[in-house]
Amino acid sequence: MSYITWIILGVPALVIIWVVFAYNRFVRLVNQAKEAWSDIEVQLKRRYDLIPNVVETVKGYAAHERGVLENVTKARTQAMGAQTLEEHARAENALSSTLKTLFAVSENYPDLKANANFLDLQRELADTENKIQAARRFYNANVRDLNIAIESFPSNIIGRMFGFGKMQLFDLEEEAARAPVAVKF
Repeated sequence: MSYITWIILGVPALVIIWVVFAYNRFVRLVNQAKEAWSDIEVQLKRRYDLIPNVVETVKGYAAHERGVLENVTKARTQAMGAQTLEEHARAENALSSTLKTLFAVSENYPDLKANANFLDLQRELADTENKIQAARRFYNANVRDLNIAIESFPSNIIGRMFGFGKMQLFDLEEEAARAPVAVKF
């Protein structure tokens, strides 16, 4: 009789323990994904802070390239104002494209290419681009793990029960991903 009592009490206890562990796993995965997104935002802010310095430096040498400089500034403003993941991806692709144009234009100005400040800014921007890529990979790995847990049985039951939802990957357009910002020294 006591053996059956232990089974009757033990099975629900094991289920409750499993639910607690599954819930805590989802909480951890969501927080890791949020932290990873925060890392991306830090690098994007660094990028946004560097761009005005690059624009000002180029402006001094290439004053008649006004359209290019305005496009970079507009793209930066749009990227800073992006709210959703899709808006961020679209804005970052546009910003990368305008930066490519800016650096292509700078090739026409030998004095600018020789300017130490401009070269330092290019190096910092290239370093920031690499850090953004690394942060994006880290974010996408965390989101992938969360999404797998949400889709996998039996954890999907707990995920649905407590309202955990899939998160979106931060993907850049294929063209932008294949052709990173070109920074020439």
